Amino acid sequence: MSTQHLAKRVAPLLAALLLVACAAPEFKQPQMELPVAFKEARQPVQTAADGSRWKQGQPAEQQARGEWWLAFNDPALNELVAEAGKANANLAVAAARVRQARAIAGIAEAERMPQVGVNVGARRSRASAQSLGLPEGAQVAAATSYQANLTASYEVDLFGRVASNVSAARADAAAVEATFRSVLLALQADVAQTYFRLRATDAELATLEHTVRLREESVHVNQRRYDLGDIGEFDLARARTELATARAEAIGLQRQRVGNEHALAVLLGKPAANFTAGVSPLLDSALMPVVPAGLPSALLERRPDIASAQRTMMAANARTGVARAAMFPALALNASGGGQSDSFADVFKWSSRSWLLGALLSMPVIDGGRNKAAIARSEAALDESVGVYRQSVLAAFAEVEDNLAGLRILAGQGAQIDAAVVSARRSAELAQKLYAAGRSGYLDLLDAQRNLASVERSAVQLRGERAVTTVALIRSLGGGWSSNGP
Repeated sequence: MSTQHLAKRVAPLLAALLLVACAAPEFKQPQMELPVAFKEARQPVQTAADGSRWKQGQPAEQQARGEWWLAFNDPALNELVAEAGKANANLAVAAARVRQARAIAGIAEAERMPQVGVNVGARRSRASAQSLGLPEGAQVAAATSYQANLTASYEVDLFGRVASNVSAARADAAAVEATFRSVLLALQADVAQTYFRLRATDAELATLEHTVRLREESVHVNQRRYDLGDIGEFDLARARTELATARAEAIGLQRQRVGNEHALAVLLGKPAANFTAGVSPLLDSALMPVVPAGLPSALLERRPDIASAQRTMMAANARTGVARAAMFPALALNASGGGQSDSFADVFKWSSRSWLLGALLSMPVIDGGRNKAAIARSEAALDESVGVYRQSVLAAFAEVEDNLAGLRILAGQGAQIDAAVVSARRSAELAQKLYAAGRSGYLDLLDAQRNLASVERSAVQLRGERAVTTVALIRSLGGGWSSNGP
C-alpha cells in the first residue's frame, strides 16, 4: 500500500480521534442511592386548611413554585408574601444576577456568529528616504490616506471550544435562575415563619395577660381578706410577688414580639420604624395543612437548590471541553473590503477598491504545561461540583425527614398538652372553690393557677412550632404545592 493511499485512509480516523479527544465529555447524572419512601412519612391525609384536597405539583424544577401559602387560608399572610415578592432587597439582587447570567450566555452565543464591523478613518504619515531607496538627504513629502472598510471575522469551531463555552454559559444561567427560585422560596417561607412566630407570640401574650388579670384579682381578694384579718401578710405578699412576676414575663415577651416584627419588616423591604404588625393571636381554630411528602425521587427535581447544583455540574463538565480544545488548533477566518485613497472623496470610487481574505491556523507548541494544568483544574472543578451536588441531595433528604419527624412529634405533644390543659383548668377551678370555702391554703390555689398558666403557654408555643415546622416542611420539599383540588 502506498504512503499516499495510507495517508488517505488514516487521516479521517485521526481527525475523528482528535474530535473525540478534545470535545466535552457527555454529562452523566451522578448515581445516588435513593430511598423508596421517606422514613417519617405516615400516609398523611391530603387535606388543606380550607377543607380542599392538596394537589401534588408536577416534578420539574422549572415549574412555578405554586402559591402554597394559600393552604393556610390566611388573607394577611397572602398579602405579606405578595408584598415581600415585590420589595425584598435580597430577591432583587438575585433577579439582577439572573439578568447578568443571561447576558453572559448571550455573549457566549455571539461567538457562534461571524463578527462584522466597519472601519472608517484617515492616516497621515511620512516615510524615510532610505526606506524608499532614495539617496540620503532626499526630501520625502508627507502623505494623507483615507480608508473605509467592511470587516468580517469568524472562528471555525473545529474542536468544540465555542460549543462547549456556550453550553457552560447556558448551564451557568440555568443555575443562577434556579438559585433565584431558591431565594424566592426561602423568602416566602421566611415571611410565613416569621408571621406565625409573631402570631404565636401574640397568643402567648394573651395567655400571660389573662394570668396577670387573675393575679390582680388575687391580690385584690387577698388584700381585702388581709384587711379583715382572715389571712396573714404572707399570703398577701405571695400574691403580690406572683403578680409582679407575671407582669415581668409579659414585658419580656413584648421584646420577643418586637424582634419578630422588625424581622418581618426587613423581609418586606421596609424600615422597621415604618412597620407595625397588628395583634393577631394564633388560635386553636387556626388549622394547619397536612403536607404530602410525595416520593423521594421527585425531591431531586422539585428543589431549586438541587437544580442549581446540577446545572453547576453541567457547566463544569462543559468547561472541561473548553480546556481540552485549547490543546488543539484554532482556525480563524478574516475578510475585509472597501476603499482606500489619498482623497476622501475618492475613497468610495471603484478604482479605490481594496480587499483582503485570510485564514489563520494556530495552536500551542510550548506553553510550559499551562493547558494541561487548565485541564486538570477543570476536571477538579467538575469533581468539586459533583461533591456539592451529592451533599445538597443528602442535606435535602435530611431536612425533609427532620421536618416530618418534627410534625409527628409535635402532633403527639399537642395531643398530650390538650389533655393537660383540660385537666389543669379543672384543677384550677376546684382549687379556687376549695380556697374560697376555706378548705385549702393559698399555696394550693397558687400551685394550681401556676400549673394552668404553664400548660396553656406550652399549648400556645406548640401551636406556633407546628405552624413554623409545617412551613419548613413545604420549603424542604421545594414548594410547588397547590391547595386546589385535582
